[in-house]
Amino acid sequence: MSTTAPLPSTAPLRARAEIDLAALRANVRTLRAHAPGAALMAVVKSEAYGHGALPCARAAVAAGAGWLGTATPEEALALRGAAGIPADVRIMCWLWTPGGPWREAIEADLDVSVSGMWALREVTEAARRAGRPARVQLKADTGLGRNGCQPGDDWAELVAEAARAEGEGLVRVTGLWSHFACADEPGHPSIALQLGRFREMVSYAQGEGLSPEVRHIANSPATLTLPEAHFDLVRTGIALYGISPSPEIGTPADFGLRPVMTLSASLALVKHVPGGHGVSYGHRYTTAGETTLGLVPLGYADGIPRHASGTGPVLIGGKWRTVAGRIAMDQFVVDLGGDEPPPGSEAVLFGPGDRGEPTAEDWAQAAGTIAYEIVTRIGTRVPRVYVDSDVDAEIGAEIGAEQAVGREHRSAGNSPSGDR
Repeated sequence: MSTTAPLPSTAPLRARAEIDLAALRANVRTLRAHAPGAALMAVVKSEAYGHGALPCARAAVAAGAGWLGTATPEEALALRGAAGIPADVRIMCWLWTPGGPWREAIEADLDVSVSGMWALREVTEAARRAGRPARVQLKADTGLGRNGCQPGDDWAELVAEAARAEGEGLVRVTGLWSHFACADEPGHPSIALQLGRFREMVSYAQGEGLSPEVRHIANSPATLTLPEAHFDLVRTGIALYGISPSPEIGTPADFGLRPVMTLSASLALVKHVPGGHGVSYGHRYTTAGETTLGLVPLGYADGIPRHASGTGPVLIGGKWRTVAGRIAMDQFVVDLGGDEPPPGSEAVLFGPGDRGEPTAEDWAQAAGTIAYEIVTRIGTRVPRVYVDSDVDAEIGAEIGAEQAVGREHRSAGNSPSGDR
């Protein structure tokens, strides 16, 4: 077991988010197998969906991801030049506002997304000042109705201006891309409509002289279920972290994925209370009879959703428990039903499910949200502890081999002390 930075000696005793980098690498390999003809972008925005951007980016690249994706330019700039990220790994960012750090992005060799004329003009001017071309990817709104350029006259104007800027050596149009609205709903009519519109918009841009390196529209669900949408590059976000984009399309195991994060805490208190005892704010929970209560030192300030009050599941002492009463800012209570695990016992909120513990999807159901939000919202008070089961297995094998050699020596009458 290893960490990327020293942790305060008491921090792991309260709570920890264990990040299995071997699971992440395995997920990258699995996703690449789902789209063997396309390059893979590992999306590490929002601190890699709460898992830690830099360690996860390094692991993804080691497993074969040739691209990294972020939302903001600041996230992308933090990755460029970081130790363990080779210079030839492409980094793309797509959420820009006027006055953004265009020149810094150009000088860092980032691929920047452009959805409208204002952005193209700003990046072109920044390229002129930098004295080098910008890597630009034009985003098409094929039906999501969010970011991206509308088809028709708007797209024609953007493509024409990009072609002119490319002719002047100010930009290099490296990609044409879009994003699905309902790829997590197989058979939704918008999927075919968006895919057809994307092909039309790409064809038009290429007909106007643009020659993008990559065309891409596939997010995690499309990577897993829509091979016709893979094109040159797939952008994998939540699936990278071993979470299904939607329970309706399958579980992580159905796709050969493994959840990467395990969130746990140490019980801070276990106490006996009589029947009829109110628990937490508002007394929305009252004990049915004499029982024991356990205090879990995590709350909504740590990202535990208050909406899961009374429903959030926790594994303690091999049994599923449920949050009793309201989740507070720093803590919540579980009714242990008379069991008396000692203070310091592990309370597992979610993980892969191997030990019978809840998963992030279970918490999403309890809170009426999606698993994306559950992992992404885990706050900075919870230390990320990076483990590598592959490395641990290798170390274990080495230790086992050494022990076997020791046993052979001892059986031959050669004790370790005698060898010294």
